[in-house]
Amino acid sequence: MHRIIKEKLPRHIAIIMDGNGRWAKKNLLNRIMGHKKGAEAVRLAVKTCREMGIKYLTLYAFSVENWQRPENEVMALSSLLEDYLRLELQEMRETDIKLVAIGDTDRLPRRVHDVLRDVIERTSENKGMVLNLALSYGGRDEIVGAVKKLLRESKSANIDEDSITKDFFSGYLDTAGMPDPDLLIRTSGEYRLSNFLLWQLAYTELYFTDVLWPDFSKEDLIQAIIDYQRRERRFGLISDQL
Repeated sequence: MHRIIKEKLPRHIAIIMDGNGRWAKKNLLNRIMGHKKGAEAVRLAVKTCREMGIKYLTLYAFSVENWQRPENEVMALSSLLEDYLRLELQEMRETDIKLVAIGDTDRLPRRVHDVLRDVIERTSENKGMVLNLALSYGGRDEIVGAVKKLLRESKSANIDEDSITKDFFSGYLDTAGMPDPDLLIRTSGEYRLSNFLLWQLAYTELYFTDVLWPDFSKEDLIQAIIDYQRRERRFGLISDQL
């Protein structure tokens, strides 16, 4: 049986948590119950990553396209997010987890937005792991927003064209200061990025599984990491150069 190699852990894992609705349908439940069960899988994934020593975990919790879903489902997702933040605050503080968020969080309902800001503030000094929630997030929106910020600054600062490198531009993204994901996991058998971290995933290892998110277990996460550790990451080089 293969085991995780501690020295080869991915520094940053990103997860597209897909399949809550299909899980609910499969179990003859409504979609809201699927999202509730999915929230339990979130808790397990966060706990497992923290215990293993993963430094960054980014979860695609709510895309900018998700605003187009039925209003009752959007409101239920907002309530689940609020409940998760309130319930997990103490756990984050005890386990040294820092919460951050990317995306257009100003679009969140005021009460949810306020709770999110409060938890971010109250965990801001934690250093054990960064839990990054992508909320009202879209990869293309993020890139366009970064370009706009760069253009605004260029009007007041002397930014030379030659200084705009890939690293420089990354500093204008929502994920500024974070390393790019080493491993992306997508559940439920879909094989697409769905507008998630389009810039940051350029050299990320991709792992797809048919497991629906509410059923995604600690063993499933470990299997994804083991699969990642079997791969050779060359970043455009050949094996002999590594």
